[in-house]
Amino acid sequence: MDKYKVVYKGGADEIVEKKSRFIAAVQPVHSEEEAAAFIGATKKKYWDATHNCSAFTIGKHHELTRCSDDGEPSGTAGRPMLDVLLREDIHDVVVVVTRYFGGTLLGTGGLVRAYQKSTQAGLAASVIIEKQTGYILDIETDYNGLGKIGYVLAQREIPVLETEYTDQVVIHAMIPSERKTELEKAVTEGTNGTAKLNWGNAKEFAIIDGKAEIFE
Repeated sequence: MDKYKVVYKGGADEIVEKKSRFIAAVQPVHSEEEAAAFIGATKKKYWDATHNCSAFTIGKHHELTRCSDDGEPSGTAGRPMLDVLLREDIHDVVVVVTRYFGGTLLGTGGLVRAYQKSTQAGLAASVIIEKQTGYILDIETDYNGLGKIGYVLAQREIPVLETEYTDQVVIHAMIPSERKTELEKAVTEGTNGTAKLNWGNAKEFAIIDGKAEIFE
C-alpha cells in the first residue's frame, strides 16, 4: 500500500440538531493508548455532556478499529462514526463526538445522521494529507544539463527538496516509488547519460502546501 490518507493536523467543529449540540474533535493517533488518552481527555474536558461517543482506526489496513456509543442506543453513534472514517479511508485517527442533549429526541435514524454529520464536520476542520512511499534521488549534473532535468521534474510534478550549486549541480528530488524506473530513464535520456544518479532508501512523504515533507 503505497498511498494512504491520514490526519496531519486535528480539528474540531460542531453542529446543532433539534437543539442538541454535537461537538466533533479529531486527532491523529498511532496506537490504542494514544486514542484512549485523547478520548479520556475529551471526556474530562466535556465532563458535563450527555454523551462522549468515539471511534478510531489505526494501521495502514485499518488493523485496529474501536467505537463506543457511550450510552446512546446501540449502533446509533460509535459505529456510524467509524463508518465515516472507513468510508473516507482515513487511517491513524480518532474522533470524539460530544453531545449536549437539547430536549428533543432524534430517533434512531436521526442520531445516526447527526453523529455521521458531526464526524464529517470534524474531518472537514482537520488537515488531511496523503502519505506515500518514495525515494530520494540525488542527481548530479553540469550546468548544461540543469535545464533539461528541471523540465523533466516539473513536467511530472516531482518535488525538489534542495538544489546545491558548486562546480556541478546536485538536485535532491523525492520520487514516488511507482515512478522510480520512469524518472531514471527520463533523466538518463534527457542528459544523454551524463547525469549521475544516486538513490536513497525508501521514505514516507506527503505533499503539504506544495512541498514534500518526509516522515521518519
